[in-house]
Amino acid sequence: MLKTVETIDPAFRADVLNGLAEPVPAIPARWFYDRRGSELFDDITRLPSYYPTRTETALIEGMAGELAALAGEGCALVEFGSGSSTKTPILLEALKPAAYVPIDISGDYLREAAAAVDARFPDVAVHPVEADFTKPFTLPPEIDGLSRIGFFPGSTIGNFVPQSATDLLRHFRDVLGTGARLLIGMDRVKPVERLIAAYDDPEGVTAAFNLNLLERINRELGGDIPLDAFRHEARWNDIHSRIEMHLVARRDLGFSVEGHRFEMQAGESIHTENSHKYGPRGARLLLLAGGWTPVREWLAPDDDFALILAQAERERFAP
Repeated sequence: MLKTVETIDPAFRADVLNGLAEPVPAIPARWFYDRRGSELFDDITRLPSYYPTRTETALIEGMAGELAALAGEGCALVEFGSGSSTKTPILLEALKPAAYVPIDISGDYLREAAAAVDARFPDVAVHPVEADFTKPFTLPPEIDGLSRIGFFPGSTIGNFVPQSATDLLRHFRDVLGTGARLLIGMDRVKPVERLIAAYDDPEGVTAAFNLNLLERINRELGGDIPLDAFRHEARWNDIHSRIEMHLVARRDLGFSVEGHRFEMQAGESIHTENSHKYGPRGARLLLLAGGWTPVREWLAPDDDFALILAQAERERFAP
C-alpha cells in the first residue's frame, strides 16, 4: 500500500531522489531495512556461503565470559542495530546487564526483537529506541548512571566509507560518553572468491535483498521502476578494499519516482552497498580516529574476523 505523504520518511525520499540524480546513482544501504529487508537479511545470515555471522557468533561464544569479567555488574548494553536472535542473547546471558537498549530504524522489527528479548530475559530492563543510529538521538533516561557497553556487530562498520565510518564512531562516542566501551566486529580481507560468494549466494537471497530496495521505492514513493530490468551484482574493489553491491540495468530504460524522471542505459548501475574489509592495523587506526582506544582483541582462526573492545578515553589537549 502506498504510504501517505505524512508517513513517508523525508530522509528516505531525499536520499532516493538525490541519489538517483547523481552521475553514478547510489542509495545509502540503511534503506534496505524495511520489514521485508530486515527479514531477508536474517535469511542471509543463515546461508552456507555467508560466513560473517557464524564466525562472529563463535567468537562471541568464546569471549563472552571474559567480556563479562571486564564489564562488571549492572551495565547497560546498547546495541546499534536491532538485536539478532543469535549474537545478542549470548552477551545478555554472560553480562547479565541491568538494561538493554536496542536501536534500529525499522520500528516494527525493533519492537518484535525487543519483545523477544524481554520475554527471554525478564530480569533485564529493555528500552528500545526507534532511530537512525547514524543521526543524533537520545538514550533513554532509565540508563543514566549505568556504565555502558556499545555493541556494533556484523562488521556493519564496513558499510561506511572510511570518512563516514570515522564520523559514525565519533557519534557513538558522543552518545555513549567518556569511559564507555564499544564491542565492534570487523571483517578481514580474504580471497576474492570467498568474498563474492558471501555477497552473491547461489540461492538468490542477497539478490532479493538488493532488489527489495526497488520494491520499497515503488511502494513508498510511488515509483514505477521495472524490477525485471535490474539484476544484482557483487564486485570486489581492490583499491578501496571493499565488496560493492550494485543493481545493474539489463537494458536501456526510464522510470519515475514521485514525478521525477530518470534514465539509465544498459550496464549502468545503482550502487547500493559497500562492505569494507580491514587489516589489523587499519582496524585499530579507524577506531583511534573515531575516538576509541582498542583495549582487547579476539580473532577467529586464520585471522578471518575480529572482535575488538575499545574504550572512549577523555580527549587529550596534546600528545
